[in-house]
Amino acid sequence: MRQWFSRLCAIALLAGGMIAATTSAQAAGVTATVDLSAQRMYVSVGRTHAYTWKISSGRKGYRTPTGTYRPTRMYRKYYSQKYDNAPMPNSVFFRGGYAIHGTGYVKNLGRPASHGCIRLHPTAARAFYDLVQQHGRGNTSIRIRY
Repeated sequence: MRQWFSRLCAIALLAGGMIAATTSAQAAGVTATVDLSAQRMYVSVGRTHAYTWKISSGRKGYRTPTGTYRPTRMYRKYYSQKYDNAPMPNSVFFRGGYAIHGTGYVKNLGRPASHGCIRLHPTAARAFYDLVQQHGRGNTSIRIRY
């Protein structure tokens, strides 16, 4: 009986530790800072810098909104309803129809080229999507500035 009780306590402690680790990982949060002047996105998890990626933001005649946002919705596969069903893989929407998403036009990364969304290399878009999904939309901040 004593051995059974000891095992039960050990399992409870282990489960509690796993829950605490998951909770602290989620609480660490993701911060994406988009610098429109540099055409770069800097991603941190907690206080640790994780990634720097080239982006493409709104080209002449199309602006990318500035400000601080939380993701509102996410789609692994999404097609623009406004722009001829253009593919927007790994979309993380942050304001209305504006999203951070992958693009096939990787040669344009590093300069404004979009209709206002923030485009990333497909590999970077998937990594960002996965981070937001792992840590939660409520624990993710997207800051867009010049």
